[in-house]
Amino acid sequence: MRCAQIKTSKTTSHATMPSRWRAAPRIGVLSLALLSGCAAVGPDYERPAQASINENSAQADFTSVTRDPGEATAFNPQPLPDHWWRLYRSPALDHLIEDALEHNTDLRVAEANLKRVQAQRNESRALAQPTVGVNAQPTYGHASGVQTLQPDATPRNRFSYTTGVAVSYTVDLFGQIQRAEEAAQRDVQAAQAALESTRVAVAAETARAFADACTAGMQLAQAQRSVDIQAESVSVTQRLFDAGRGTRLDVTRAQAQVNSLKAALPPYQAQRKIALIRLATLTGRAPAQWPAALAQCNTPPLLTQPIPVGDGAALLARRPDVRQAEHQLAASTARIGVATADLYPKISLGLSAASGGPAALLGDRGTYSWSLGPLISWTIPNTGAAQSRIAQAEASTQAAAAHFDGVVLNALKETESALTQYARQLDRDDALKAARDDSAQAANQAERLYKNGKTDYLTVLDAQRTLAQLDAQWAASRAALVDQQIAIFLALGGGWE
Repeated sequence: MRCAQIKTSKTTSHATMPSRWRAAPRIGVLSLALLSGCAAVGPDYERPAQASINENSAQADFTSVTRDPGEATAFNPQPLPDHWWRLYRSPALDHLIEDALEHNTDLRVAEANLKRVQAQRNESRALAQPTVGVNAQPTYGHASGVQTLQPDATPRNRFSYTTGVAVSYTVDLFGQIQRAEEAAQRDVQAAQAALESTRVAVAAETARAFADACTAGMQLAQAQRSVDIQAESVSVTQRLFDAGRGTRLDVTRAQAQVNSLKAALPPYQAQRKIALIRLATLTGRAPAQWPAALAQCNTPPLLTQPIPVGDGAALLARRPDVRQAEHQLAASTARIGVATADLYPKISLGLSAASGGPAALLGDRGTYSWSLGPLISWTIPNTGAAQSRIAQAEASTQAAAAHFDGVVLNALKETESALTQYARQLDRDDALKAARDDSAQAANQAERLYKNGKTDYLTVLDAQRTLAQLDAQWAASRAALVDQQIAIFLALGGGWE
């Protein structure tokens, strides 16, 4: 516990001070010595024993880290690296995220908020320092005859002066200033955690926009291949019709399938353009300045290893929003002490010295004056307002504790959900790939049978339509895998140092 201390001014040396003044600082020190048993009121912050973060289940391994027995694992228990995006081994992605972390406007806002809270903390610290006031007033003129008790005389004009120094110090007898400083420092730490949360979100959103642009390019390329294959089928069908081996209906059906597949192209083009615009704004640029080099990207970033996820304890230590919530709880706890101190007296020590008189007597000992004494203020017995503020602070602390638990549980929920969804998406992707390969084989077989006159074109058309649908579903599944990987990294709280 920090008790009150007095700091004497060095403005006036002992050699030039009147002997009576030299005793004043000693009296102040003695006064503070009598208060040396001071202690801060209100509770000291300790993490609640019943907090969700202390539960064993919150600190354990994730339930979704391993897949079913006999299957390859999608995750490993190694710690998540700070720069998780480098796992994709994509220089373009690395450059984009570095650019976003330097120029993103949300990060600039968070940095400015941190500076503001730091300034507020410095203001709280300043309350614990002595306050020194200096004044000086030279004048020329004279007082009225009535004031000098000579109503018939005409006073002589002359120069005069008044000057003084006042030092005041608030004795933090019950720790109100200390608790305010504690709350302000916790606010700074919460703002720092908020900045880190913003960095996590910016890194993940930049990676997601990059992946969206490239996966849209991949889906667009796949859809265009389906169009090209179907266009070739139209050409074959037309040649067979011209040779008398088909019907006009076969040609019409084939052309309708081409037009249906072409209709899938514009949404992918729009998706890619929107992703590029998002990348521009994430890196602090106007939409027109989107990265043109990515306009032809059709290969999404892929991981070549299981995702390192760590465990629950590492997650809760890493997630900035968890730290932010705990700092907010600690700040609310300190403010209970700030409110409680209003029940007790407030003591300020004051020391003032002045000199005033005619300019001709400047420096004469008769022009000096000084005073030293405490100012004590205490609202008693009407403490209703103070008790109300204490109750408000306690209720705010209870809400902050509940919020802390909620953030912890939400972090675990988000991570477990993201891991489960990704693991099951891997299963779906494997099944879609197998179905797509079987469908491609069936389409080839149907086309050969049709060319040899052993089946009608409706069978070919149905096989090609099924293949096109499965191609689109498999491409969408691969896009979902990348998106869910990034969702895992976001849930794990990676992306800051």
